[in-house]
Amino acid sequence: MARIPKPLPDGVLHWPGFYPREAQEALLADIRAGVANAPLFTPTMPRTGKPLSVRMTNFGTLGWVTDKDGGYRYQPRHPVTGEFWPPIPDELLRLWRDLFLDEQPPQACLVNFYTDDAKMGLHQDSDETNRAAPVLSVSLGNACLFRIGGNLRNDPTQSFRLESGDVMALTGPARDAFHGVDRIYADTNDLLKDGGRLNVTLRRVT
Repeated sequence: MARIPKPLPDGVLHWPGFYPREAQEALLADIRAGVANAPLFTPTMPRTGKPLSVRMTNFGTLGWVTDKDGGYRYQPRHPVTGEFWPPIPDELLRLWRDLFLDEQPPQACLVNFYTDDAKMGLHQDSDETNRAAPVLSVSLGNACLFRIGGNLRNDPTQSFRLESGDVMALTGPARDAFHGVDRIYADTNDLLKDGGRLNVTLRRVT
């Protein structure tokens, strides 16, 4: 008997296959153009300096960074090059407007690159002063197993798969939910020629 998926927690919105392959390729080209001006870097944990398993960069007026000395924060410049972040691609701004017409535009676009052995532990998106606006993300490349819980770290969690071209948002009661990526499914998509997964996340910060 086929397993019936559980309904997603209140406030978690998932649009499977939102971007068809041609649109994924166009968006990937936009992202690569931005990365050429704001190269991926390896962030580190506050205090310990332990590197995260993902590499990242940002687009927009503010970018999320973390390092041993400064901790989690938003800042207007790339921590390695010292240059301002490039603008958020038009397609991502259009996506935000189409899905959340009444919200102010995003200020930050975080790009995380996961190798096939990378993961992301459970965490909250809690460094924004504006905690009412949604968090909107697009998945590109290999599929992943995404985990979502409640607003307390020990709340029960459930997991579901995100494929290339999927769009997801945390809104309302799910805006402060703990979430993470348990694993990347290698060789499930050939959009990125060397494998891995890109996750692009839009946020309103202030």
